[in-house]
Amino acid sequence: MADIDNPADKPAEIPVPTVYQEVQRTPEFQELRRRLRAFVFPMSVAFLLWYLLYVLLASFAPAFMATKLWGNINIGLIIGLLQFVSTFAITTVYVRYANRHLDPAGAKLREMIEEGEV
Repeated sequence: MADIDNPADKPAEIPVPTVYQEVQRTPEFQELRRRLRAFVFPMSVAFLLWYLLYVLLASFAPAFMATKLWGNINIGLIIGLLQFVSTFAITTVYVRYANRHLDPAGAKLREMIEEGEV
């Protein structure tokens, strides 16, 4: 007699994909994912290179970074403050990009899910 609690004696259950797994396979989702990556990856690389430049200049060119421009304001301070400015600029550009390219596609996918078209 087979032991009921023994998993080896139970028939294998076929996993049923969830609606989200089905959505991931749609061309609409793949396009949305491509659009997101097309923005995020290049922008992330650009920002990290910009930040790396700041760190390298601070480490290997301290005399250059200490060059005074106006009173006690030096190049290092200006570049450091520009890091904040670039962060806000990237955020603004991303919000505009998302509003134009990502949000409409996401809304379409949500409608497909809610209407059971997937």
